[in-house]
Formats: sequence, structure tokens, C-alpha cells
Amino acid sequence: MGVPLVCHGHSRPVVDVAYSPITPDGFFLISASKDSVPMLRNGETGDWIGTFEGHKGAVWSCSLDKHAMRAASASADFTAKIWNALTGNELHSFEHKHIVRACAFSQDTHRFLTGGMEKILRIFDMNRPDAPPKEVGTPPGSIRTVEWLHSDNTILSSCTDTGDIRLWDIRSDKIVQTLETKFPVTSAEVSQDGRYITTADGSSVKFWDANNFGLVKSYEMPCNVESASLEPKNGNTFIAGGEDMWVHRFDFQTGEEIGCNKGHHGPVHCVRYAPGGDSYTSGSEDGTVRIWEVNTVNHEEKESNNLSGHVKLVAEEVVRKAESLRITEKATEAAK
Repeated sequence: MGVPLVCHGHSRPVVDVAYSPITPDGFFLISASKDSVPMLRNGETGDWIGTFEGHKGAVWSCSLDKHAMRAASASADFTAKIWNALTGNELHSFEHKHIVRACAFSQDTHRFLTGGMEKILRIFDMNRPDAPPKEVGTPPGSIRTVEWLHSDNTILSSCTDTGDIRLWDIRSDKIVQTLETKFPVTSAEVSQDGRYITTADGSSVKFWDANNFGLVKSYEMPCNVESASLEPKNGNTFIAGGEDMWVHRFDFQTGEEIGCNKGHHGPVHCVRYAPGGDSYTSGSEDGTVRIWEVNTVNHEEKESNNLSGHVKLVAEEVVRKAESLRITEKATEAAK
């Protein structure tokens, strides 16, 4: 189903991808790889914009702030780094005492959340990056994923070796809810409208109500999946990728598979929908990032559709010009 845009550049497996929201300059895509060099691309075309150089170990997680002005990365070199997304310069390096597996900017961009092998959730103040971070809660294991929700008053985290998602109120420092899963959660996403939390654990994709925390949907996948993402505009489809190397697309209401993208040569580690819902991206063990258009037709059809569209536009332009000529002629007649 469809020919993807294949984005080369990483020399090792791609383990995380993240989109910016839509900005006045378009939207952007960042990828994290075990090659230690996060990459920034145009989110629509996949065109390479730049690389962020400075890590000395695998990069496990990446994030863009809502303006796409700053990028962040979490690494096996015991640091999380903040970068200027326009120049590629390192703005700050937050030292940790073990591998950092996950990072996320707050929605208001003023805070930065990290988690990893230290089993500590840390919140750094982006306005005072040298100040000591706030430490939240006591997760039961090494942290795999982190996200912000509820206007940055709640954070969620999952662990590498135990099931469940834990939600922490950062004002009270208490767990407000535990979402129970059978296996460790390898991917967690808060939907663009804030309504749902999408999780992948084992071979299951689950959707939770982000406000009352009830389980809304749970679907068994064809294989173990590592990542899942809900379509952001209407929430009527979702994608999942995992060990069978394919990116599967499903109907949200029924769980029926409605598409399957084949092309990766290794397990799919991460999938995310673009902010407009027109495309989605996948990162794989094979070192590539692939961008898939929703409802892609093959190249021949695409070109012919573009051609017929072009012909139609030209025809409309001719009609418009003829109309304006007629109006001019009428005006001239009247003037006589």
C-alpha cells in the first residue's frame, strides 16, 4: 500500500520519532538513533534539515517543543541535551547518573521531563536550566516512556521491566492513577486534543480516557507491537508497528485492519502520525525513517491525478480569462 518517502542518514537503528505541532513554518520531524546523532527533517517532505552533534552514546528519545525552536534528546551517555533547532547548537546538557531513556517538553515549553535507568522522574526548569531539578515520585523500575498531560499538571511514565502506566500529579507528588497493563508499556502517546492516552504493551494497543482514566478500547495486534499512534484530527484510525516489520493501520471504532505498509527490513521501533493526520512516520531497526501518506496511491496514479488536476486548473483559468474578457467587452460596448 503506497510508496513511502525513505529518509536515510542514520547508521544504526532508529528508536524514536517525534513531530512538532504545525507552526507558521510548517511542521518538523526529529528522529533518535543508536548512532548518537538525532536528525531534524521537514515533516512533510522528509527533507533533511540538520543533525545535532554532541552525544557520546545511543540516543533513546527525542522531542521538539511546540514552536519547533528547540529540540531535546535523551542518551545512553548519561545526559539529556537541549538544542537550538534552527542552528543545531547545544543549549544545555543535563547530567544524569545513568542512561536517560525518555524526555519530553511540557506543553507550555517552560519545563523539561526526563526518566531512565536511575528510576527517577526529573523536571527541569527551562527558564533556570542550572537550578536543581524537581524529582517526582518513586517509579518502581527503570523508566521507558514519559509524557505530559492536563495542562502540564500531570505526568505519565512507564517502566522497562514492569507493566502499567503511572500518572503523577506534580503539585502533590502523588500517583493519581495506575493504568494496568499485562506487559511493560513500550509506547505512550497523549492525543492532540488531550482526550486519549494510546499505549502499546506486548501485542496489545489500548486507548484510555485521559480524564477519567477508563479503558476505552483494547485491540490485539497480529504480532508484538512496540509503538502505536492515534490519528490526530478525527481520531478514527490508528497505526501500530512492531516485530513483523510492517506498519499496520486500523479503524479505531472496530479494530479492523484497513491498511498495511511493507518496506522496512527490520522490526519497527516507533510510529507517529503527523500533526495534520495526512501522513505518518515509522522508524526501524534497519536505520531508516519512512514517511507514509494516508491513502497513498501508486506513483502512476499519483502522477496522472496530478496531471488531470493540472489540466482542470488550466481549464478553469481559461474560463476565468474568457469571463473577464467578456466583461471587458461589455464595459467597452456600454462606454460607446
